[in-house]
Amino acid sequence: MADSTSSSSDSSSPNNVSTSSSLRDLSHSALELVHWKEPKKSAVAFGLSLLVLVSVATLSVISVVSYLLLTCLCITITFRVYKSVIQAVQKSDEGHPFRSLLDRDISLSSETVRQLADQSLVHLNWFSNQTRRLLLVEDLVDSLKLAAGMWLMTYIGSIFNGLTILILADVIFFTTPLIYQKKKTQIDHYMEVIRCRVEESLQKLHNRLPGAVKRTKAD
Repeated sequence: MADSTSSSSDSSSPNNVSTSSSLRDLSHSALELVHWKEPKKSAVAFGLSLLVLVSVATLSVISVVSYLLLTCLCITITFRVYKSVIQAVQKSDEGHPFRSLLDRDISLSSETVRQLADQSLVHLNWFSNQTRRLLLVEDLVDSLKLAAGMWLMTYIGSIFNGLTILILADVIFFTTPLIYQKKKTQIDHYMEVIRCRVEESLQKLHNRLPGAVKRTKAD
């Protein structure tokens, strides 16, 4: 029994390592796209994501999905027919042009799903604890920060809808690293100035709080 347990744990550890490495590779690839390490791939990802968001903003989701699938099918069918004609003319036997992609294993293992669920549970528990702490005013200053942020979001929501915010977020997501690389010194200087001003304002607010609130925060 002990041998079977140890063997099963030994067999599961390589799966955990491979799953962690695949998640790290995925995160690393996303960071490389954002930081434009490979400009062609980043341009394609930025263009496609922006095109999809703008299409969803102007058309229905069903229409966008249908057009995307139709475009993909037109490309793959055309390429398949073209390769079949070339093989017939040249009398070659290269096989299916997408054979390498068809033979690739894209199924999710139980270990991958379990690890993703565990990570999601960690973030969900953190979000629940933070929500309870802020809404029940465990720290008055943090709750006031949340109130100010939500008050600001009401103005943003009255100007932009959700898709517009997603489009702006996509543009900022891909353009901010480029701007920061070119203007790193100036941006760091202004961010430090803003941070100091915010800390001074929070300190002044904390000094004006009643004594009971201060003692609760200190505890």
